[in-house]
Amino acid sequence: MESVKFVRQNIKEREFAHEVRKRVRAYFKDNNKSIYGNFNMYLKSVVILGVYLVPFIILLTSPVSAWTALVFAVIMGIGEAGVGMSIMHDGVHHAYSSKKWVNDLASSTMFLLGSNIFNWRIQHNIQHHTFTNIFNYDPDISNLKIIRLCQYGPLKKYHRYQHFYAFPLYGLMTFTRLFGEIGVLLEYNRKGITLEQNVNPTWQLVKLIAIKIAYFVTIIGMPLYFTDFTFWQILIGFIVLHVTAGMIMSTVFQMAHVVEGTDQVLADKDQQIKNDWLVHQLHTTSDFGRKNGLFSWYIGGLDFQIEHHIFQNICHVHYPAIAGIIKTTAEEYGFTYNLKPNVLSALASHYRRLKELGKPDATLPVITSVQ
Repeated sequence: MESVKFVRQNIKEREFAHEVRKRVRAYFKDNNKSIYGNFNMYLKSVVILGVYLVPFIILLTSPVSAWTALVFAVIMGIGEAGVGMSIMHDGVHHAYSSKKWVNDLASSTMFLLGSNIFNWRIQHNIQHHTFTNIFNYDPDISNLKIIRLCQYGPLKKYHRYQHFYAFPLYGLMTFTRLFGEIGVLLEYNRKGITLEQNVNPTWQLVKLIAIKIAYFVTIIGMPLYFTDFTFWQILIGFIVLHVTAGMIMSTVFQMAHVVEGTDQVLADKDQQIKNDWLVHQLHTTSDFGRKNGLFSWYIGGLDFQIEHHIFQNICHVHYPAIAGIIKTTAEEYGFTYNLKPNVLSALASHYRRLKELGKPDATLPVITSVQ
C-alpha cells in the first residue's frame, strides 16, 4: 500500500505531541478511568440497536398501513446511521472495550448495514485516519468525481452547482457501499492490499458476497414473506431507509474535514508531509460544537473529531472530558484548534467550502478558531 512520511519541522511539534499524550494519559490515570466504553456506552448500544431493529420486528409481526411502514423506514434509517456512528465505529477502532471479542461483536454490527468490516478498516482506519485530507491518499476526499471535495481534484463545469446538489447525493452513501464494495474489494485484492493485511483474498470475497445475500434476504425477503406489502412498496421503504441513513452519516462526516479552516494537502515529490502526524491531524480536522446534547450522543461523539483523530483508540464517551485538555495544550504551543461553535455553523461552513471548491480559484482555506 502506498504511503507518505510525516516529517517534524521543529522541536515544538515534537514537544506538543509528547505533552498532549502525557496529559491525556494522566487524566485517565488520575481519575481512575478506563479509556474504553462504560455503562453509558453499553446502554446507548442497546437503545440505538432498538431504534433500528424494533420497527423492523413490528413490521414483520403486526399489520400496519403503508404510511406507517414508511415512517418506520425513516426510523430504521436513523437507527442504521446511529449503529454505524455510535457502535460499529468504536468497535472497529478497538475503542469499545478492552476485550477483543467485544470489539469484534461491536464491529460486526456493520453486517446490519449490509457491509463488511475489512473494507471499512482499510478505507477508514488505515487510509483516512493515517492520511487525513491528503489528496490521492485519503479516499474520503479523493475518490468522488461528481462532487469535488478537494481543491486538488479535477474541476468540472457542473461543480459550480455542487453546493446545491451535494446534499441530496449524500443520501446515496450507503447505497454506494452496499452495491460498490465488492468492486472495491476486488481492487484491494488486485493491488495486493488484502494480502498485506494477512487476509485471504478469496475467502474475504466469499464472505462479502455471503453478507450481501444474507442482508437482502433479511431486509427485502422477510418483508415479502411475512407481510402483505408488494415488492414495490418494500423497495420504496428500502430506498427511504438508506437515503435517510446515508444523508445523516455523510453530512456528519463532511462537517469534520471539508469545512473552512481544515487544510487539504499534497505530499511533496519525496512523498513527505512536512508536519508531525499529530499536528497534521490538528490542521486537517475540525470539531463542531461542545454542547450538542442528544445529537452528540446519537452521532457517537463525531462532533469531537480532533479528539477522535488524535486518540482513535479512546471510546467516544470520553471525548468531552479530554477536549479541553487538547485545546489548551494546542494553544499553549501555538497551534490552532479548529472549532465551529455549533452544528449549524459547521453545516454552513461546509456549504461555503463546497461552493468555493466549485470554482477554479479554490485555494487553501484560512485556518480559524473559535475560542
